Amino acid sequence: MKKIELEIVALSHSITQTHSYAVVLGEVNGLRRLPIVIGGFEAQAIAVALERMQPSRPLTHDLMKNFMMAFNVELHEVIINDLQEGIFYSKLVCSSESDTVEIDSRTSDALALAVRFGCPIYTFEHILESAGILMEDTHKTKGKTESGTTTTTTTTGGHDDLKNLTLEELNHLLGEVLEQEDYIRAIAIRDEINSRKK
Repeated sequence: MKKIELEIVALSHSITQTHSYAVVLGEVNGLRRLPIVIGGFEAQAIAVALERMQPSRPLTHDLMKNFMMAFNVELHEVIINDLQEGIFYSKLVCSSESDTVEIDSRTSDALALAVRFGCPIYTFEHILESAGILMEDTHKTKGKTESGTTTTTTTTGGHDDLKNLTLEELNHLLGEVLEQEDYIRAIAIRDEINSRKK
């Protein structure tokens, strides 16, 4: 089967399930999107890597990457290879000096590792056909920052409340949420601070 390359285009609260998030994968050079519901911990793990934040202690996925690197195991690609009853299944394609293996993984964990290793994410046509959404070609959901890195759309509860805070209060709140390792909320606060500096 032909593999279709995907990229992470957005990370947001899930509309359908409370206390859950949705990571939205977009077809590279295409208009289809594949939304996948993930848990809050996994959303934080993906957001931290996407935003290149440096937590004070390694998160679980950072630990996994460090472990793999210590034993010369390279993650080459992630493949979202199955969809059953609304649940996505994925494989990590890894290699060492002597062997290449495919390891079963939850899709959220696979994505968190893919972002850390900078490896491609793939799926198959039948998965995009059954769970994908076709987007209009009127606007892009991603943008590039001045440094050339990809930005993502991240929404959190209480976004309107941030608009009511002063810049000083926002900076103080940012420090507090980083202390609590609430990186999803930190991204929203940082984006609000940056929008005021423009």
